[in-house]
Amino acid sequence: MTVTIDDIRRAAELIGGTIALSPCIAAPRLSQKSGADVHLKLETVHVTGSFKERGALARLLTLAPEAARAGVIAMSAGNHAQGVACHATRLGIPATIVMPEGTPFTKIERTEDFGARVLLHGRTLAEARAFAWQVADRDGLTFVHPYDDPMVVAGQGTIGLELAEQLPGLDDVIVPIGGGGLIAGIATAIRALRPQVRIWGVQTALYPAMRQALAGAPVSAGGDTLAEGIAVAEPGRLPREMLIGLLEDILLVDEGAIERAVHLLIDQQKIVAEGAGAAPVAALLANPDPFRGRQVAVVIGGGNIDDRLLASILMRGLVRDGRLIRIRIELNDAPGALSRVTRLVADAGGNIVEIYHQRLFFDVPVKRAEVDAVVEIRNFRHAELLVKALVDGGFPTRQMTYTNSGG
Repeated sequence: MTVTIDDIRRAAELIGGTIALSPCIAAPRLSQKSGADVHLKLETVHVTGSFKERGALARLLTLAPEAARAGVIAMSAGNHAQGVACHATRLGIPATIVMPEGTPFTKIERTEDFGARVLLHGRTLAEARAFAWQVADRDGLTFVHPYDDPMVVAGQGTIGLELAEQLPGLDDVIVPIGGGGLIAGIATAIRALRPQVRIWGVQTALYPAMRQALAGAPVSAGGDTLAEGIAVAEPGRLPREMLIGLLEDILLVDEGAIERAVHLLIDQQKIVAEGAGAAPVAALLANPDPFRGRQVAVVIGGGNIDDRLLASILMRGLVRDGRLIRIRIELNDAPGALSRVTRLVADAGGNIVEIYHQRLFFDVPVKRAEVDAVVEIRNFRHAELLVKALVDGGFPTRQMTYTNSGG
């Protein structure tokens, strides 16, 4: 069994009245950083915030009437769940979604808001999938697989049809890989329409399952990753068979690179992407040489990131970029000393975000005190000037934040 360009065209006809064409925008800042002509295919704009609803809807629209009446079940870390829930509810099809117990709260809530029954089971997608099959057999439900289903793959492949129209001069496409349905569909469509275009996959270093499987190596994957949407330990059989001979390479990215890519997309492109969605950007920036001077489409697969996680990434990004530092200041434990410190910080152009006054611990002399301050600044050089101003003002100071500036 495989998926052809005709299957993808049929899927495009089925979903075309519901799923809008997603934009493919130029990314000049990323182009400058990478040396390539970069365009971002924004699958974040769909109702559920992810490409997954393409394949989910294509599969739902091809259900037999009796299967639609009985209902469907799916297992998912979140995006496939929302796609199935959204369109099943809209079509009047009962939907049950099995999610791993560690799924981000925002994805659970949104799936329930779309009208599905959510069951939490297992620590991994594999455990959730096994349980979903049990429930499907018990209740007579149709299992809608997130990537190992021909119509799901065909639905995801409609992205390839759109890219071929949007970027006539396309040279490369970079696509995240979890189970493989997305890249299998895109690669099939692109190679049928633009055979010269190179297709690159991206996986996290913790979950290189598809790369290992295609190389004939034992699959070893696991760990906590920011890109939980592509944290798949067992790639789909159908996508794996389809991808043989279609890919230029599968690039691996570590957790730090993914975090920086999420922050960069918000800071420089004003685009919110989840870890799996930002992984192709991380791969491009970590491996710019193959793409220099070429037109590159980067598929941003989803934007469903937990709010608290996003807030942490943004604040850590400020530290990494030298715009937020923590300093420790020693001063006399006397009236007016702290006031003089805050005045020096203000005069140096710093903005105190948080401040902690310590005088009770034994490593501080009894007539002295220490102040830990989190200060908003402009850049690394500004940090050095701020510390110097405090030292020159009579307050020994050292940075407690260490960044890639070498400080």
